[in-house]
Amino acid sequence: MSGEENTGVLSLERINADIIIIGSGQGGVPLAKKLSQKGKQVVLFERAKLGGSCINYGCTPSKMLLASAHMAASLRHADRLGVKATVEVDFPSVMGRIRETTNNWSDGIAKDLKDNGVHLIRAEAAFAGELQVRGAQTIVEAETIIINTGKSPAIPPIKGLAETPFLTYETIWQLDSLPQRTIVVGGGFVGVELGQAIARLGSQVTIIETADRLISREDEKVSTVLQDQLEEDQLNLVFNTRVNEVDYQDGVFIVSLTKGEPLEAECLLMATGRRPNTVNLESSLGGVQLDKNEHVRVDEHFKTSAEGVYAIGDVTGQPAFTHVSWEDHRRIMAILDGQERKQMDRVLGYTIFTEPQIGRAGLTRSQAEEQGYRAQEVEMPLSHVARATETGSTRGFYRMVIDQQTDKILGAALVGPETGELIHVIIAHMERESTWQDLDRSVHIHPTFAEGLASLARLFK
Repeated sequence: MSGEENTGVLSLERINADIIIIGSGQGGVPLAKKLSQKGKQVVLFERAKLGGSCINYGCTPSKMLLASAHMAASLRHADRLGVKATVEVDFPSVMGRIRETTNNWSDGIAKDLKDNGVHLIRAEAAFAGELQVRGAQTIVEAETIIINTGKSPAIPPIKGLAETPFLTYETIWQLDSLPQRTIVVGGGFVGVELGQAIARLGSQVTIIETADRLISREDEKVSTVLQDQLEEDQLNLVFNTRVNEVDYQDGVFIVSLTKGEPLEAECLLMATGRRPNTVNLESSLGGVQLDKNEHVRVDEHFKTSAEGVYAIGDVTGQPAFTHVSWEDHRRIMAILDGQERKQMDRVLGYTIFTEPQIGRAGLTRSQAEEQGYRAQEVEMPLSHVARATETGSTRGFYRMVIDQQTDKILGAALVGPETGELIHVIIAHMERESTWQDLDRSVHIHPTFAEGLASLARLFK
């Protein structure tokens, strides 16, 4: 089962296994457990905290932060419902709750893996040859290897930035006190969520975005509705500009821009995208090819260029969502069992957890037309939904796209309260290839936000 190799410096332990998994994200962990339960000898490599980005840096801490922030904002504005409240934010308690939860969940994974017989190696993994992976003075050989290394913050080469104590979505959880002023560089998903959260907790926030609007991958109206809310939250939004240089003096960041006066803040959060964790993977030694953006190349069955090596999750260039990685583990399990599953045999949905929430599924009208559909679109303001008026939350809209030839639902954008939950109605219909008439026939409870989805479908009449 194991032996030693004389390297001239340290001996390497050699282990034979059935399957090697690199990375303990939301695809790697359930995959390791299930394969081990099926009697496979599984070795899992993890260089950092167990659970990957979701538990430690992404979904869990950010949504806990947003829960506190949205509660504070709701109480501040409760007077619109005839309720007056005084709000005091205990920021150390907010962050303490987050750290306690993420640490507990990550620690729980270690026990879970051990209880399920998974051999865990706490080290950065790299290929040592074909079907061989090395880490912590151990070389493991297996007939099957699955790469699930995810992504990390992408930091642009801005002059002076590296010499400053800037934060990313991985390190912002170290904060113990609320910054008086915060600069967020990047107006994408991460930037708007964390920016709104910090602002609602009491910091003066500026978001700097190179495009002419926030979350520029979404339709312009989606961006506009969110921008209106952030401006109401007193965020300062700076568009069409870049950061030229960053300095740090006496606890203050000085951020110079391509236009306008320099900005100052006690906290600088870089939310400038993500890069795949393949730099130290030594993929070429394993015969694994990367694309021009350093993602692992895979086919529709998750196979890489190397026989017996697969990759799942956002390291392959897929959308960086936990549910995508988790769904990948179900597909790769089926494929390893000889079943016919594919990477994209699903309806993609996602949510931006700002207020208002943005729930998305499938295609936009322009995307549908680019794919050759005769697309039709309808839209309804949230003010036409009774529940929205009753709760005092009318900022937003519902939009749906169909194929005119078949009447099948192709996609939707829902902007408003709890649209992260509502979008699943659309996803379920799309999975069943429903038409707008199917949704029209659905009897939705009054008064609910979901009632508006059936009303939206009726607009196609």
